[in-house]
Amino acid sequence: MSDRSNHSAVVRVIAVVQRLLTERSIKRLVNPEDDLRDAGLTSMDMVNLVLAVESEFDLMIPEISITPANFRSVAAISSLVGALRQ
Repeated sequence: MSDRSNHSAVVRVIAVVQRLLTERSIKRLVNPEDDLRDAGLTSMDMVNLVLAVESEFDLMIPEISITPANFRSVAAISSLVGALRQ
């Protein structure tokens, strides 16, 4: 994935995460390397995050790729999206 499309993916994933945080009344900005559980997302939020990322990028995340490591941070999610788009 090019730097430009990777940056675009990061921006889009941050927007998805910020929406989830706002829905939970959590006022916090998230950086690409922040641990999303530390930011306040619960296990149920992580399920919603998977669905939101699939919707945002119009892709299906294989069950084997839905791991805590792949959804730990915006950077990890963006890397996963980039790998799935290739």
